[in-house]
Amino acid sequence: MEESGVTEQRRMRMKVMVGVDESDGSFYALKWAIDNLFTAMATVGEAAEENEGMVILVHVEPKVQNFVHPVGPAAFYPANVVVDSVKKAQEEKSASVLSRALKMCHDKLVKAESMILNGDPREMICEAAEQMQVNLLVLGSRGLGALKRTLLGSVSDYCAHHARTPILIVKPPEQNKKQ
Repeated sequence: MEESGVTEQRRMRMKVMVGVDESDGSFYALKWAIDNLFTAMATVGEAAEENEGMVILVHVEPKVQNFVHPVGPAAFYPANVVVDSVKKAQEEKSASVLSRALKMCHDKLVKAESMILNGDPREMICEAAEQMQVNLLVLGSRGLGALKRTLLGSVSDYCAHHARTPILIVKPPEQNKKQ
């Protein structure tokens, strides 16, 4: 009996980072984490604020590159208007993704914070998980085949090999049915 109380207390203090983007796989992973890791909090009721677990939602925007395009003997630099437009579109997409994710947490009474990082998602997620000292990193899997994963790179695969924190990769339900 004592052991289950300790497990429940540890579970309630858990700090879980979930990587989210616009993919269904990332939202499935978030739903899985909420339903399977934080159900105890919703049923326990009025836990002390310091004992509550939390989800840290992280979304990474790729850096906007101001490329030089060669045009004959001259070079073409995109106007700042174009670069600003791309940045604005990224910010709107990030806000939409995090708004949807925060709503999912709020609907299940799970405390959540969000953060937007800029850079390579693989590296930024690993660094953020380490800096935030999370107990668990949860990522979705897009279900890429071996060839596509090799060519495109996989955030979850990279994090599985480089993160210094425990990691859980949640596969989408379609993959589970095929196996």
